[in-house]
Amino acid sequence: MARRLLEHAAALGADLALLPEYTDYLGAGDPEPEPVDGPTAAFFAAAARELGIWVHTGSFHETGPEPGRTYNTSLVFDRAGSLVSRYRKIHLYDVEIEGRVSYRESATVAPGDDVVVVPVDGVPVGLSICYDLRFPELYRLLADAGAKVVVVPAAFMLHTGRDHWEVLLRARAIENQCYVVAAGQIGDHEPGRTCFGRSMVVDPWGIVVAQAPDRVGVTVADLDLDALTRVRVELPSLANRRLALGEHRPAVTST
Repeated sequence: MARRLLEHAAALGADLALLPEYTDYLGAGDPEPEPVDGPTAAFFAAAARELGIWVHTGSFHETGPEPGRTYNTSLVFDRAGSLVSRYRKIHLYDVEIEGRVSYRESATVAPGDDVVVVPVDGVPVGLSICYDLRFPELYRLLADAGAKVVVVPAAFMLHTGRDHWEVLLRARAIENQCYVVAAGQIGDHEPGRTCFGRSMVVDPWGIVVAQAPDRVGVTVADLDLDALTRVRVELPSLANRRLALGEHRPAVTST
């Protein structure tokens, strides 16, 4: 299916195609992890080369640092099919609510450490994955590194996605005055989970300029980088930051 969707994106004139989190497998258990130069990478490299577009693979299960733990890894291929960047998901979802839910992503996934911005046809694109979206400090680091576009491949669950997905995407776009391009898994998968979907593109003003319907498909949008520049000039919140505040310890006062 991934190849068919990439072909559709190319036919619609896309320069960069973004797929969701875990395009290799999403379901009960885990697939056999692969190295960065394994079959999954070869598949997407060939697609990028043959279609003549940039391909962001979403993410896949990369061989991890130890048995039983993988990396959740994004790969970016240029139009020639060359691997130009890799990003390993930094923030892992661990939650323990007595009597309700116990989930530790860190039990099977190792975190990455690197903040990654990759030039796509000269446009700086920041990389993130799913749960990263809840940590604004990562996106500010991406903006500080020059990102004008940030991508978010994800598998947001229905119960959080319906209330938080769009809000968080728009917030990250507004805070960092950049485009946010998000591709979400949709539908049911084992064990008993439903992904929210609603892939979308948000502009630097926080407006949703494209959104997928509630089905598998391709959504496209043109990114107006001149408009991005105007937003940063007319509302210079990035330039107006008082960086020294980060060096102070918070104080608690009472009256």
